[in-house]
Amino acid sequence: MASFAQQLQALRHARGLSLRAFATQVNYSHTYLWELETGRKQPSPLVASHLDKALSADGSLSALVPASAPDSPLAGYRRQVEALTRTAPAGLMAQLATWLYDTDVRGRPPLMRLGAERYSRRLREETGLSPFRIEVSRQGRTPTTECRSITTVPAPAEVARRLGLPTGTPVVRREIWYAADDEPVQLAHTFIPLDIASNSILATATTLGAGALYGRLDELGHHLAHLHEQVTTRLPTTEEATALKAPAGVPVLDVLHTSSNSDGRPFEVTRFVIRADVATLDYELAIDD
Repeated sequence: MASFAQQLQALRHARGLSLRAFATQVNYSHTYLWELETGRKQPSPLVASHLDKALSADGSLSALVPASAPDSPLAGYRRQVEALTRTAPAGLMAQLATWLYDTDVRGRPPLMRLGAERYSRRLREETGLSPFRIEVSRQGRTPTTECRSITTVPAPAEVARRLGLPTGTPVVRREIWYAADDEPVQLAHTFIPLDIASNSILATATTLGAGALYGRLDELGHHLAHLHEQVTTRLPTTEEATALKAPAGVPVLDVLHTSSNSDGRPFEVTRFVIRADVATLDYELAIDD
């Protein structure tokens, strides 16, 4: 019986697709697809399902993937550390744990933040997932998100300016924590004007259903047509470093994101705080002239 890697390569060849052409079709990197075809990486059930549809394979790829997601590198690291605590002398524990972490976890390719592509409405409708879950799943990893709080707060000056509101105007703020393979990678605070959020589940529900935030904004008539992201680097606050479990001295990427509709009205601002040691930005933009 063919392996997933062999079946994927055979199906692609049968359809006359180069690896780069197929990568463009399915919105995965050609490097990731090459790793799947060579067996260097194992797909999640979600990835296999997406490739099945793209190749009209009638589920033949999904049938070759276990229903449970592959074990994460971080889970493997934890098991090895637990074993060490039972056998290693106390004085060697910290050195060995650090070495294992650097080898098994830090050695992975960085998690790509895929720029404008991550907000594709087509991908959101096809998968029912949020941008972060789409992005992480496409890279063969397991995403986790948790809404930690929903509050009404005065809009900070920069947020108010981007939303076209007076500083201090009340807005709904949603606090979300994100992880990939159980490892914290980013935090976010999303700010939404009260006239948009106050009479919707955006102001009350920690779980937003299919399409998450942008799915509910679409239903309210606020369709993402333009985004503006400003990226800076800085050291995290003590609270951010603790939440992200960031080693001492590791900086963060501070991404201030604004969503606007086709009329140019901004309808949400999100500040993402991303660990710089586990993530990278990957933007591909069309040039008008």
